Order: sequence, then structure tokens, then C-alpha cells
Amino acid sequence: MRHALTAIMAAASLISIAHAQPPGAPAEVATPPNVIAATIAKDMDGLMTLYRDLHANPELSEQESATAAKLARRLKAMKFAVTEKVGGTGVVAVLKNGSGPVLLIRADMDALPVTEQTGLEFASKVRAKTGDGTETGVMHACGHDTHMTAFIETARLLSSMKEEWKGTLVMILQPAEEVGRGARLMLEDGLYTRFPRPTHAIAFHDAANLEAGKIGYTPGFALANVDSIDLLVRGSGGHGAYPQTTRDPIVLGARIVTSLQTLVSREQDPFDPAVVTVGSFMGGTKHNIIPDEAKMLLTVRSYSDETREKLIRGIERIARGEAIAAGVPDDRMPVISVKDEFTPSTYNPPAFANRMADVLKAHFPAGTVGETKASMAGEDFGRYYRADKSIESFIFWVGGVPAEQMEKARTGAISLPSLHSPYWAPQADKVIATASEAMTVLAMTILKRE
Repeated sequence: MRHALTAIMAAASLISIAHAQPPGAPAEVATPPNVIAATIAKDMDGLMTLYRDLHANPELSEQESATAAKLARRLKAMKFAVTEKVGGTGVVAVLKNGSGPVLLIRADMDALPVTEQTGLEFASKVRAKTGDGTETGVMHACGHDTHMTAFIETARLLSSMKEEWKGTLVMILQPAEEVGRGARLMLEDGLYTRFPRPTHAIAFHDAANLEAGKIGYTPGFALANVDSIDLLVRGSGGHGAYPQTTRDPIVLGARIVTSLQTLVSREQDPFDPAVVTVGSFMGGTKHNIIPDEAKMLLTVRSYSDETREKLIRGIERIARGEAIAAGVPDDRMPVISVKDEFTPSTYNPPAFANRMADVLKAHFPAGTVGETKASMAGEDFGRYYRADKSIESFIFWVGGVPAEQMEKARTGAISLPSLHSPYWAPQADKVIATASEAMTVLAMTILKRE
């Protein structure tokens, strides 16, 4: 293995020399074979066995005990110092290798309350209860099984390369990403005080809109603030035949839904994207009864904290204003609750993001790596940077859509399933191989031995 690792570093050095040539000058040496990719290819049978096991045995947010335990055993076998039950079911694995940068690498472990419909031979048949007691099917419909598998291969590669890098690895398996709490729970449990404080942090996420094996990155805001808001609209109910004796919360709620659209269309800078979506509107029990209350569930998305605050205050203002216009008394004004599973936006410091992208572009074949648009999806990896903005942080995408499906989608022949779909089945071998290689290359750059 050491001969292979020496070749890896020689490859990195030769690539650097080739890219240092003046524009138009011929490279002095040809790029040597990609030893990292060859090593991952040799490991792929075992990696796919792990992937299928994780896929078939998913666990919901904050219930990831078995997943954490099986992966912790692997990390211990690699001689990491492993601490379990950090922030609930989280795992922290530390490998110290002299003075130098401290690199945090994260993978998320939790699955979703989704009943799988992919038809895969190893499809999940797991059923479990959510926190509110609802029984549901459970599926890795967001690809966290690929994240964990690539994480393990990256740990294995780096632990075998200790002579070729210098610094400290802090590799974390995070719970509860899907509910926006996992990173916060680990930070609150002393991630930055009990363990080496990172100078750098990297992660990846599989993508359902990129061809398998392609890499996407976004400098600046990459993913959005995500707020879940409950809006209770209160009125005065009565018989549907005598609406004049009531203050109808359903009509009032409909006015609020319509007016909320102006928060984005008429109050928001078009160059600062935002989303306000009413995902649920519930009220009443019978055709001829006007209820006392109606309830709306909203998702609100933004990038900056200033825009987030503006949207929340705007929702409060519009709900109250429409209630006043409807003649609702002060003691029956709408009640707004901002849920605690707030997921903060994820920000890639642009200079660092571009530098990491350049490393990936130099390593992978031309056309593999490209800049992508920011997403309105949420991802709590952003909390690690928010907790200490001196950290150089970078999250990137790895495509999971098979090439033939991507081509059919381009021609309109099929529609692609999204992340969180019961039909999402990424081309796992390509996701795992590409992500393992990319994270290893980035880690070796950050922890470069002079």
C-alpha cells in the first residue's frame, strides 16, 4: 500500500508542476495514472456490500443507534480514537498525525419516513415509529447511505496515508440532519470543546439532478435557511347557512394565503431569492359548519439571516392585518409558531470554494466538475461554519442520476425522481467512488505535508 500512496503524492506533485506552467507552454510530464481511483475500484465490492446493508436497514432521525455502532466499529479498526453518543447517536473519530490543520469531515446518518418503491433487491422493508408515534416505512430517500459509505472509504484511505499528510482528522457521523437538529446537538454536546476544533470542514451530498459521477459546487450561499411555521387562524364559528353570525377562519385563511404571495413577488429583491409556501391548510369537520379555527403549515426559505427575519415578520404582519380587516377581535388574532427545527443556510466561503473546485478540476477529467446554482433545499452542515466563521468550509454535490436516465429526461421522455422521493435510487457505485476520491483529494490538499 505504501508504494501506492507514494505514487499518489507523486501524482499530486506532478499535477501541480504541470499546472504551474505558463499559459500555452507544454507540460513537462504527463499526468500519471490515478492511483486513488484504482484503489477505490479494488474496494468497490466491499463498499457496495456496506451500502446495501445501510440501505436495507435505515433508521429515522435520532434513532440511528445501530447505524452508528456498526460504523464506529469500522473506524476503531482503522485506529481512530472514537467517541460514541455525541449529541445523541453521533460519532466523533479523531486521528492525530502531528501539527497542522484540523480537518472535519462529516456524513449524515438518518433516513426518512418514506415507504420505499424503488424495486431494488435490497430495498428497505423497515417500519418504525416517528417521534409523534406515527408508524411509517423508512427509507434512505436522500442518499445518506451513499454519504456514509464514501465517508468510511475516505477514512480508510486517509488512515492508510499517514506518512503523506500532516495534521488532525476529525471525522463525524451526524444524526438528525433531516430534522435540522443533528449539527446543533453535536455542537451543544461539545464538538468544538471536547475534540480538536476544526480549521477546515468538508462534506458532500448526492444530487438527483446531476449525472452520476459529476461534481457540482456553489461559492457563497449553497443551500437555504429552512423554517417550518405553524399559523393558527382563529375566528368565530357557526352554522354554514348563517355566515353573517360568524368570523369565518377559512375565508380569512384564504386571504392570508393570497397575501403571503406578495412577500416574495412585491417585497423581496428579485436578486435575493426567497420562498413562502403554504403546504397544508386544515379547517372544519363538516359541510355546513363554519369552524372556530383553521391551521396552516408553511415552509419559508431564504439565504441571509436578514431576509429570513424579514419574511417571518412579514408573515406575522400580513396575518394580523388580514384578521383586523376581517373584524376579528384582538383576543382572537392569529397565532404564529416558528418551529425549532430551523435549518440555517449553508455558506461556502467563496475563495475557499473556488480553491477546492480548482483542486477537483485539476484532478478529475475535464467536464467532471462544474459550478451549480444555489439550492433552496436545506442542509444543517452550515451550522459548523456558523459556530466559528474562521473555519474554511465547503460542501459539494455528487450526481447520482444514471447517464441514460439523464439523457431521457433531457428529451422529456421521463421525469426524474427528486431527493426524498420513494423512487430515488442513485447509481450508488459512481456516487461512492467519486465522492470518496474527491474527499480524499481535498483532504490531502488541506493536510498537505510540506
